[in-house]
Amino acid sequence: MRGGMLVQPTGVRKDDEHLHHNHETAAASSSDGPMIKIDVVHGSAQHSVFVPAHSTVGELKKQIAEKTGLEPDKQRVLFRGKEKEDTVHLDSAGMKDKSKVLVLENPASKVKEVEGMTNNKEKVEEAMASKEKKIEEIKETEEMSKAFAAVAGVRKEVDKLSERVAALEVAVNGGTKVADEEFEVSAELLMRELLKLDGIEAEGEAKLQRKAEVRRVQKFHEALDELKARNSSAVSNSNKAVSTTTKWGTFDSGMGSSTSPPHMPSSTKATQDWEQFD
Repeated sequence: MRGGMLVQPTGVRKDDEHLHHNHETAAASSSDGPMIKIDVVHGSAQHSVFVPAHSTVGELKKQIAEKTGLEPDKQRVLFRGKEKEDTVHLDSAGMKDKSKVLVLENPASKVKEVEGMTNNKEKVEEAMASKEKKIEEIKETEEMSKAFAAVAGVRKEVDKLSERVAALEVAVNGGTKVADEEFEVSAELLMRELLKLDGIEAEGEAKLQRKAEVRRVQKFHEALDELKARNSSAVSNSNKAVSTTTKWGTFDSGMGSSTSPPHMPSSTKATQDWEQFD
């Protein structure tokens, strides 16, 4: 050009770029070998993958995984009826352009998968068992709390009845005549509390408390029976004493026979008879 400037022709520049590209491709080919096509048969499907000729079987598996979705560690690559290890190079194994390989799923991977599922199932079962155990413990705790509360309620009522029994004991010991109805009502109330205790389901400490309360109620029952018997005996002796005094008191007054009057069934009848006699 005018002015002394040098200009490189456009065609020459493109040729240089093409040569540079070919140089890079040649360098790549010299390291991994030329690209070859491998036909892959997986089940009923067929695929084609392109890899460098000097690739390993492990690298081939990665390309196969993209086509089939089967992970490399689950693949078995067979060429000419023999399985090839991951570290073997394709060219050294005899694989070349348009070679065909058969891909099968590794049974060991299925075993591992099954084992993994089994382990997961066991973990789930353990977790469920642990959860059920906790629920059962909570349930037992709630039931025990209910049992404690029920026994405590009965104990409170028995404490009141114990005061009633103590009052009856004071009356009988003091010689006061007590109606049989008082003993019967007290016994009936104690029996109701005993039935409540029998209906309480308890374990452990609650069961021991229930048992102790049952013995306590039974003890009060025995005390009532004894007091009732003593009360009846005291009333009977008192009636006899009144009847004898009435009869012989009349005799001492000088009215009537010199012999004692015949036995009468009750003091009331005896008094009526002697009044008629007078």
